[in-house]
Amino acid sequence: MNIKEIGGEFELIKRIAKPSKDPKVIVGIGDDTAVLETGDNDKFTLVTTDMIVENDHFRTDWSTPFQIGVKLMNINISDIAAMGGTPKYCLVSGCLKKETSVEFVEELFKGLRHAGKNIEIIGGDTTHGNLLVFNLTLIGEVEKDNLCLRSDAISGDLIFVSGNLGKSAAGLNLILNKQKQDNNNYDNNQDIKYHLEPQHRLDVSSKISKHVNAMIDISDGLASEIKHICNMSKCGALIYKEKIPITKTTKENAEKVNKDPYGFALNGGEDFELLFTVSKQSYEQNKELFSEYHLIGEIKEEKEGVWLIDNNEKKGLGQGYDHFK
Repeated sequence: MNIKEIGGEFELIKRIAKPSKDPKVIVGIGDDTAVLETGDNDKFTLVTTDMIVENDHFRTDWSTPFQIGVKLMNINISDIAAMGGTPKYCLVSGCLKKETSVEFVEELFKGLRHAGKNIEIIGGDTTHGNLLVFNLTLIGEVEKDNLCLRSDAISGDLIFVSGNLGKSAAGLNLILNKQKQDNNNYDNNQDIKYHLEPQHRLDVSSKISKHVNAMIDISDGLASEIKHICNMSKCGALIYKEKIPITKTTKENAEKVNKDPYGFALNGGEDFELLFTVSKQSYEQNKELFSEYHLIGEIKEEKEGVWLIDNNEKKGLGQGYDHFK
C-alpha cells in the first residue's frame, strides 16, 4: 500500500505520530512547530523544520540560488510566526550534486542570511545525491501568554487571513505556461516574484498573537489550513467565497492560464499568509488592529461541518495541497 492509497501526507502523519512521554514536550507532532518547556518561566521554546526538493519545490532554471535560500528561510520563519513566536537559531543541511559549484552554495547562504537577518546559523550537514535537497531546522521562542495553537479555536470565533491568497499558485502556473509558450512575456510579474521569493508574516504575528485564539500559516492552501484548525479544535467553519482576498493581478493571471483564482487560493498553497481566529469580544476591543486584515468566515460547532458559502449555497472547500496526491 502506498501513501496515496491511505489518503495522503496527513494520513501518513497520523499513522506514525505517537504521543510524547516527556512532560517537557508541550506540543509535539500536529502543529506548525513543536513547543518545549526548557526552564524559562515566561517563554516556551519552538522547534520546526522544512525541506525543499529540486524539481518539486524549486527548479534551478527558474530560481537563483539566492532565491532558493530566501524561500527555505522564509517558509520556516512562517511556522514560527504561526505560533506567535520569534525565530532565533537555525541549522541548515544540504544534499548537493557532485557538479554543484561553490558559488551556488555561497549565493544560497546569502539568501538565507538576507531573509533571516537576526537568525544565527549554528550548524548543519552536507551530503551528495542526484537531486538538490535543502533542509532547515529553526529554533525560536514565544511568550507563554502569546502561544497560538491550531487547537485553540472556539465556536463563534471570527476567521481572518492576514493578506491576499492564490498569488504563489498563480505565479507557478504562469511559469509553467511561459515554458510552453515562449512568446509570453511575464517579466516583473508580482505573482511570479512572490512564488520564487515567498514572504513570512512575522510582522503580523507580532501584533496579533496576544489577541487571537487559533492560528496557522497558509502553506497548503486555505482549504487545508482551515480543516487543520477545525480538526484540532473539534469545530466546524463557514468560509465566504466573496470575502476571500485575491488581488486583481492574481485574477488576471489566473485568466491567462485558464484557471480559477479561487482554486489557487483554496488549494494552491505557498502563500504563507496567516489564518487566525478571534473571539468576538477580542475583535470588538481591537477593531482598529483587526481592520488591517480580512474577515472571511466564522467558526461553528463541529456538527455543522466545514463549508464554503458561495451565493448563499454551501459547497465543499476542496482538500488543499498534498505532496502525495
